[in-house]
Amino acid sequence: MLMGKFIGAGLAMGIGAIGAGIGEGRIGASAMEAMARQPEMIGTLTTRMILADAIAETTGIYSLVIAFMILLVV
Repeated sequence: MLMGKFIGAGLAMGIGAIGAGIGEGRIGASAMEAMARQPEMIGTLTTRMILADAIAETTGIYSLVIAFMILLVV
């Protein structure tokens, strides 16, 4: 039973982290490309990039919460 909890929590965290990592990487790459094309928009692009990164990170945080719930509650 305990082994199943560890495997389930690891899978939940691993899959959630993969999605968040890919999303944040794509956001950062797109923002850098946009900043290179339009240097005068760096302030606006940086603000939007940070906001988009925060939204993308919520999936990673949610998967962490689910992993803790699997370990501690179930």
